[in-house]
Amino acid sequence: MDWKQAWSTTSATTNTTLDALSPLCAPFAARWDREAERRTLLRTPENLKALMAAQREHNSARSTAVMARNQRSAARKASNNPFSANRRAARTADKAARQHHSQARSVMKVARRNYPATLTARAVQLHAAHAVPGGLASWLMTEATHALTVWPASVSAGLIGLNVAGLWLGRRQPSVRLDDGMSAEERRLASRLDPSFWVQHADARGLSGTVPTPAKLTPAGLVSHVRLDGRWTPKTFRAKADEIRALLGARTELRMEITSGSHGDRATITLRTRNAADGIDLSGWTPGAPWGVDTVTGEPIMVPLGRRMLVAGTSGSGKSWSTRALLAEASEAPDHRLIVIDPKRVEAMNWQHRARTAITLDEVLEVTDELVEEMHERLALIPRGQDVIAISAERPRITVFIDEGAEVISMAATTRARPTKEDPGDPDWGRIMDNFRTLARMARAAEIPLIWATQKPTMDRNGGIDPQISGQITYRAALALSTSSESRVVFGEDATEKGWHAHELPMPGVAMLRSGPKAKPHPINTRAFSPADVIALPDRPIWKRGTSKPSASLLRLVKEPDTSDEPVSAGAETNRDRVLKAVHDGARTLRDVTDRTGINKGTVSREIKALTAAGAVRKTDDGMFLPGKKAA
Repeated sequence: MDWKQAWSTTSATTNTTLDALSPLCAPFAARWDREAERRTLLRTPENLKALMAAQREHNSARSTAVMARNQRSAARKASNNPFSANRRAARTADKAARQHHSQARSVMKVARRNYPATLTARAVQLHAAHAVPGGLASWLMTEATHALTVWPASVSAGLIGLNVAGLWLGRRQPSVRLDDGMSAEERRLASRLDPSFWVQHADARGLSGTVPTPAKLTPAGLVSHVRLDGRWTPKTFRAKADEIRALLGARTELRMEITSGSHGDRATITLRTRNAADGIDLSGWTPGAPWGVDTVTGEPIMVPLGRRMLVAGTSGSGKSWSTRALLAEASEAPDHRLIVIDPKRVEAMNWQHRARTAITLDEVLEVTDELVEEMHERLALIPRGQDVIAISAERPRITVFIDEGAEVISMAATTRARPTKEDPGDPDWGRIMDNFRTLARMARAAEIPLIWATQKPTMDRNGGIDPQISGQITYRAALALSTSSESRVVFGEDATEKGWHAHELPMPGVAMLRSGPKAKPHPINTRAFSPADVIALPDRPIWKRGTSKPSASLLRLVKEPDTSDEPVSAGAETNRDRVLKAVHDGARTLRDVTDRTGINKGTVSREIKALTAAGAVRKTDDGMFLPGKKAA
């Protein structure tokens, strides 16, 4: 029994070794077989007849040339006069014979190429040319007192053996071991990634000189490492993606990644036949839940709060559903507050019970002005030796979510109405983007991070991200994008080379996250969070900055803007308090109120409407504002 086990083990080890050597010899055997086949196809009866005719013509021309040369030598000996008729005639005949011989030799070379010797015969000739001198050298080097010196002959024999062994190993069919857990598709792809199949069919697809290793099954699919010869680099191999997919017979929808290998002459093919996130429930949200799951490794993906972040994705990619979990986390804790800026209004309406929302031009300008003021105040309070302010319930982290960025940029470019005697005109709407740029550059230390979301991640005139803001962002996430240029805008100029191909992601709810130099371009299944889930979340305090005393103003937390009959006057003074006070002090027109309070015209108009509806202010027939009955 012992010897049988030993024999089985030895046999298995031998087969494993041969299976490992076969791919190395496969290119040599493939080139040998291609050349042998080429020579066989050329050895036709027609080419043989042409060769025989060329040989006869060559032999005849060579004889004629020899005869003409002898005649010229005889004429030269017969006369010392180089201009004699005999010498001139012999010289002309010799020249013509030599030209004829040269032409016949050229024709014969072409005929030999068209009817070559078999590759086996050529190999025998070459080995004989080495073996015979090697054997003779062994005999001559042998001394009388020693045995035969055989090393020159052994070298010849070794070369012959290597040639034969290389052909045998290259033509050997390795035993393909397929994992029992493979699906039918994976088995078919693995069999085509086997070196024996690949080498046999690679030349027809323009992939000769590449040899893959047997595919390995991972939680994310099949992985094979490809050895490249001198004509290839990982970049040129990646450019052959269509030919590789055709050779493998892979589905068009199947995600295939071709990346650089461990060495310069290696590349890696990954076929995403599996998803490591399958079976993991990513619906809904609970505090502390991961943003998503890595489809390659199955690891949970966390996005820390307080990071400046870009979220890009084309329409229908699931951008809103994927970002809601981040916003829920950013508005959950007592020391966190959320602001949602949404010119399209749809997303902002879902968050009104736990975030301050800004939809109109006036609202966006007002909240960004307040944020810049808050930022400067916080920066002045950072103690020496620290680079970020400590957050608390009184001074919480304020996460600002912008959805959609392109609309905000377009909004800030709105032409302002110029002031007149009767109308103070519009504020400078361009200040909106100035505020965002300031927050992007300086607000990290003040714990006021931006999350900028857009469907158009380009930085041209109609794009959805400002270059100054983009340059400050550290976390970059993208769901499915439209083009590779958009992927480069989101992830950087090296996105294509490093594998950040967001334009190839499926829709919806699959993203990539680049959070640093060590991040991997792995697809991520993101958490799905519906509008109904957001509305069902419990209420949270809303952030609003007080404006009465800049030196002592802290944070004023309210659940909703005050809509009661009596304006709120306790605590920090609000814009409504200031507008009402201006009316009591004698301001009678919109311009008077704007000048006295320093508040922009849109905000003043909105507060006047609220005070009028509450009865605290009344408007006369000629458009003047007077204190209302309830304010008297």
